Amino acid sequence: MAHTLESLRAEVDSANLKILDALNERLRLVEAIRVIKEKSSSRLYSPEREAEMLDQLLLANRGPVSADELRSIFKEIFKLSLDHMKADTRMKLHVHRAEGDPDRVYTVRGHRFGEAPQLIAGPCSVESLEQCDQVAGRLAALGVGFLRGGAFKPRTSPYSFQGLGEAGLKILREVADRYDMAVVTEILDPRHLDLVERYTDVFQVGTRNMYNYELLRLLGQADRPVLLKRGFMATLEEFLLSAEYIAKEGNEDIILCERGIRTHERWTRNTLDLSAIPLLRMETPFPVVVDISHGTGRKDIMVPMARAALAAGAQGVMLEAHPQPALALSDSAQQLDLDEVDAFYDAVFVAGGAGPTSG
Repeated sequence: MAHTLESLRAEVDSANLKILDALNERLRLVEAIRVIKEKSSSRLYSPEREAEMLDQLLLANRGPVSADELRSIFKEIFKLSLDHMKADTRMKLHVHRAEGDPDRVYTVRGHRFGEAPQLIAGPCSVESLEQCDQVAGRLAALGVGFLRGGAFKPRTSPYSFQGLGEAGLKILREVADRYDMAVVTEILDPRHLDLVERYTDVFQVGTRNMYNYELLRLLGQADRPVLLKRGFMATLEEFLLSAEYIAKEGNEDIILCERGIRTHERWTRNTLDLSAIPLLRMETPFPVVVDISHGTGRKDIMVPMARAALAAGAQGVMLEAHPQPALALSDSAQQLDLDEVDAFYDAVFVAGGAGPTSG
């Protein structure tokens, strides 16, 4: 019986469905293999096994598919299977956004974080009560609810100013209470947890401590939000795995901070990775903020970069401010004076209609 065009097309349709069924069955088998491999801590990808399967297929091939075509087709099938295994593994992380998960919103001292963009600002290092009070007073007049400041400072040189320690924490708390603000300050060492917890409302983990897993585990047991900064050499996957150390212990009140990464560029202190903002927001339900001071290291481009960060979806901007930046004990080149803070706030938040909100 001679084949007609219609009958041949029907056979092609039938063959397509068989291929589809075979692909789905293969993925189901791959999923079962993934479960076994995870239990035995075996690696997901085995190049030896892939080569073995290709050899078997080449020996069994009777054409008309050529050897090169066969390799190309099954390389794609193997890649599909591996991607499927990895995707299923990634979805098990606490930090990943499950389907339908809303954005997280935190209320800290009456100030809501995760809705309208917020400004987190203050001195790089707390140097005195007078200095901190001047900065906080100006910020509070703008409606800013989050006061940042360093009491313990991780410095590249051991001879640089290391912060005032507990005295600095007391100053931050006193000034923040005076102006109804929430304190955001960095914790450097697991041994400081109880001390810092007495004074702060949000724990900040700096770029150098993104890999301090013991500290992250302890913060995962804390009862307040953690602002986690991306390591300056970290991939986004490594960044999220650090956040997972916190979430896995039960604390899922996390704020992710893009603060610039190290590249070959020397015109800025770091290279601000704006692509990280929408990617992190897609992958997680957590608020994303951008540290515009460390991300650029220069005042003249902070406004356009902050605007770009908010346009990319950031829910907050961090910056450093000082009454007299030239006299600052740390990061003097990137700290704004108080008039510059007013101008920055007006250009980024008021002109853009994105002012902070309180609960």
